[in-house]
Formats: sequence, structure tokens, C-alpha cells
Amino acid sequence: MVTASPAQNFLAIDTVRDGVITLKGGGGLRVVLMCSSLNFALKSTDEQDAIIFQYQNFLNSLDFPVQFVVHSRRLNIAPYLETLAGRQKEEDNELLKIQINEYMEFVKTFVDMTNIMAKTFYAVVPFTPPALERSGFLGDVMVTFGLGKKVPEERGDIFEEHKNQLWQRVDTVVAGLQGLGVRSAPLQTEELIELFYGLYNPTEFENVTPTGETNR
Repeated sequence: MVTASPAQNFLAIDTVRDGVITLKGGGGLRVVLMCSSLNFALKSTDEQDAIIFQYQNFLNSLDFPVQFVVHSRRLNIAPYLETLAGRQKEEDNELLKIQINEYMEFVKTFVDMTNIMAKTFYAVVPFTPPALERSGFLGDVMVTFGLGKKVPEERGDIFEEHKNQLWQRVDTVVAGLQGLGVRSAPLQTEELIELFYGLYNPTEFENVTPTGETNR
């Protein structure tokens, strides 16, 4: 009999604590920023040029990589329609009932004709410890030849040190994005867990209303 392996075995994530993601195998730490959107197409030509110039300066000022992620998911309006149907049943005014029904039909038709996507924007800020500090085979060899010291990643003091260096990078990215007119905020531990759960269990998070509430 074949036993299925836990889903955690296939993830690169080791732990999530203090709003910081720790990767397996000494892969370093990550902080995920949720970012606001910017409607570039509605800007004037001068504003677009200024944004591009500012973005170029922002990238050139970084001495570490940053990953930008756009998460797109088809919007499921079924819970929203159910709410409207319940409101229609409670309504005593026949005219309002008719208007609610017409609105529901309009929404259904519009969604069927248009592929409405909910988009969320993220920036991932990394910190990878120097090679001499990483545990594992390479670190053991270096320690053997006296080229470095083996530092366990799970030690609390080392985690705090690396976390502080990571947050310095986060502050730099937040300030740079703010200069572009993009607001950003780091996801906390519970928000990160919910994010990754939704990514790996998309069917569980399909019931999202247009107001952003999640129906579980």
C-alpha cells in the first residue's frame, strides 16, 4: 500500500514566524509585501515618464534581488449573488424585488461575457545568509578546513540577526515603492499562512465576494 507524503514535504518553506518565511536547506529568509496597484495607462505622458525614471532609479539603488508577483484568480461571485437573493426574499417592496432581480441578471450576464479576474500584487524581499554561515555539506567542509564557522540556522540569535538585516532591506523596498506612488505593507504570520494555504488549495478560497470577504 502506497502512503501519500504530506504536502509540506513538497514545499520549500520550513517555518513562518514573526512575519518571516524561513526556507528549507539554508535557503534563507523571505518577507512578502502586499502592494497597491497603479493605473499606469491613465497617467499623462509626463507622469508615465516620471514613474519609469523613478522605477529605474529604485532598481539601480538596490544591491539585492527583489521578486514581484502578480496573483490572478477568477472572481467567484456566487456568494455575492446568494446574498442578493436572500435580500430579495426579505424585501417587502415589490418594485425593489424586481430591481434586485434585474440587477442579479445583469451581473450574471456580465460575468458570463467577461472574464473578471481578481489581482493581488506582492513584492518578495529575500535575505540569504553568507555561504560560510550556512549549515549542510558545504558548510561542514569549510569548517573542516578552517574556512568558516558552522552556524545552525535554527539558533534563535542567528535568526534574529538575519531577520534584522532582512527588515533593513524591507524598509528600503517600502520606501522605494512609496516614491513610485505604490503603498506596501508586510504580511504578518497568519496572513502568510492564509496566503500559502490559498495558493496550494485554490478551491477552498474560491468563494470570495466582490467586497473581499472570504466565505469558508
